[in-house]
Amino acid sequence: MIVHADKKLKEVKYFKINTFKDHRGQIWTFWKKNYFRNIEFNLDKFSSSKKNVLRGFHGDKKSWRLITCVKGSILSVIVDYRPSSKNFLKSTSFYLNDKNKTAVLVPPMFLNSWLCLSKEALYAYKWSFKGKYIDAKNQISVKWNDPIINYKWPVKKPILSKRDK
Repeated sequence: MIVHADKKLKEVKYFKINTFKDHRGQIWTFWKKNYFRNIEFNLDKFSSSKKNVLRGFHGDKKSWRLITCVKGSILSVIVDYRPSSKNFLKSTSFYLNDKNKTAVLVPPMFLNSWLCLSKEALYAYKWSFKGKYIDAKNQISVKWNDPIINYKWPVKKPILSKRDK
């Protein structure tokens, strides 16, 4: 596996997932312990969404998240939320889908958001955190169309949760 630093936000890493494909289908490894020696993942989550569902911007001060799209296609947007950073509130984005087999490692104090582009999508993420799990009510949440972040989403009226409105 070759890990790449994002051109806009160097702390955000991405990589292509190794796959094996034959006449039966395909198999791939999303995570292996030695891929990230300094990060101990302790929670896996999956989220399914339909087209135009937008989730985020969410994050916290201590969690690493390894994300990918297992089925379908999403636009993943990541924002640097470190007030002392020269890139504070700047974003980068990735198209993640079941064809390109790309995964992204999102550091603590970076917000993550995504939009479902396909009819349906299955989003997977591994979490690494010290201590107690930081549930939604204790996470950092920024409105999806925050004027300071000013990300230009390719949808005018996304489907949102109460939290994301």
